[in-house]
Amino acid sequence: MQSPSRVAHIAIIACFSLLFITKGVNTIVSKNGLSNYSFPDKFMFGVATAAFQIEGAWNEDGKGESMWDTYLHKHPNFTVDHTNGDLAADSYHKYKQDIIMIKSLGVKYYRMSMSWPRILPNGTDHYINKAGVRHYRKVLLELIEAKITPVVTLYHWDLPTALMDLGGWTNPKMVDYFEDYARVVFSLFGDIVKIWTSINELHVHCYNGYDLNNFVPAMKSHGVGFYLCSHYMLLGHARVYHLYDKEFRPKQKGKIGVTLDAFYAEPKDSNNKEDVDAAERYLQMHLGLYAHPIYSKEGDYPALVRERIDTMSKIQGYPRSRLPVFTPEEVEMIRGTSDFFGLNHYTTILASPSSMEPGWSVPSLDHDTGVKSDQDPKWPIPGADWLAVYPPGLRKLVNWITRNYGTRVPIIVTENGVSDFGGLNDYVRVSYYNKYLYQLLLAMHEDGCRVDGYFAWTLMDDFEWSDGYSIKFGLFHVDFNSTEKKRTPKLSALNYREIMRTRRINFNYIKIPSYKYKNL
Repeated sequence: MQSPSRVAHIAIIACFSLLFITKGVNTIVSKNGLSNYSFPDKFMFGVATAAFQIEGAWNEDGKGESMWDTYLHKHPNFTVDHTNGDLAADSYHKYKQDIIMIKSLGVKYYRMSMSWPRILPNGTDHYINKAGVRHYRKVLLELIEAKITPVVTLYHWDLPTALMDLGGWTNPKMVDYFEDYARVVFSLFGDIVKIWTSINELHVHCYNGYDLNNFVPAMKSHGVGFYLCSHYMLLGHARVYHLYDKEFRPKQKGKIGVTLDAFYAEPKDSNNKEDVDAAERYLQMHLGLYAHPIYSKEGDYPALVRERIDTMSKIQGYPRSRLPVFTPEEVEMIRGTSDFFGLNHYTTILASPSSMEPGWSVPSLDHDTGVKSDQDPKWPIPGADWLAVYPPGLRKLVNWITRNYGTRVPIIVTENGVSDFGGLNDYVRVSYYNKYLYQLLLAMHEDGCRVDGYFAWTLMDDFEWSDGYSIKFGLFHVDFNSTEKKRTPKLSALNYREIMRTRRINFNYIKIPSYKYKNL
């Protein structure tokens, strides 16, 4: 194990040295470890973070409380390590260091989010926090000065507490409040920001926060609140898209999309039709539920999803479907409301049919889907128990999206990464990025999928929601026990920098000890 100072020294040398790369390899991966395929010069490479996970400064300079602030202060044992986001990586004060880190990687894009309660402390636009506005203005101008393009997410789960007290995304008025917030942000920052995403991971937010109690708001309104949340988030996204398209795009000339998430579902037995059907059902219920209304030619929820939830609601004695119905006008309003397909992907599951599993509630998304999810024991699990490493899943998922929705809008992988339990010599993460990016190259060059960008999750170790600080996703290590929240590059940062420099993958750039990581 090298000392942090030694690794940091290597990082400086590696990040700013031009290394020789062999040309003219004739195979997909040469004997020198280089991928034959390369990423186009215009391919968007970046790193991603989220405000609540890195900023800290939870009550400074007029910021209001988010529902995560409020809930974790009331329930300090909610996270596995009993921590919260009060300090996090202290990026509110150390954003200049963060930008130096981004620049050292050689990426040209930085996906970040803005804290809704930092800009609108009460949730509504009757009062705008000028200090919060000044902060984000400084961050954005520093990024531009560093020749890094900001990609800004309006909502990455930190809902103002005042709006959560009204029911959060189960309340149809949230659509209005979200549009009001977006108008403020577009007006204040649209001269600088040219790429927006409206909402991050509608499915994860609604599933873990409203169907289950894994994330705040921990509502556990299983099978009901989940679909209300999903429904109004889709309407909120569409309203914000049209707001930008009509009132701001003509002058600001930017783009706006949405970020969806998906595990890929592999049939547990590809020769078993029931498993094949289960895998497709899983993808439609978890991804198609959100993607179909936006990206399909016909719009609305997928027919499979509508029929299944309608039928199960009737059997369960509900007077109407638990999945709300879009009016014809709403179907048209939502359809086509994204300039790109933002995709967050981390892992894959093995799917087989099931009518009931331990832990499922009735009703719930899990019960409605009727799919048992397993992991192949051969897939490594280096950190969080839900994240098994299966690189072909990314290629297969990109192909699934392409088959279902075509190539009219490009796919941008807005998050992809792997967790571990810490350490600077993160060979697991080096291998993960190499192999997942390689699968992305295959999807682009061999399958004809249209992929325009990739963002690594995440720039630095952060607050990982209910996991607190117990798992690490960062390219840079953060010493959360130090006052300065010292940042140190990991091996994966050096490797990612090399991919940026060459636009290829060099599997031999950082040798992975086979005796310890033979399955990666």
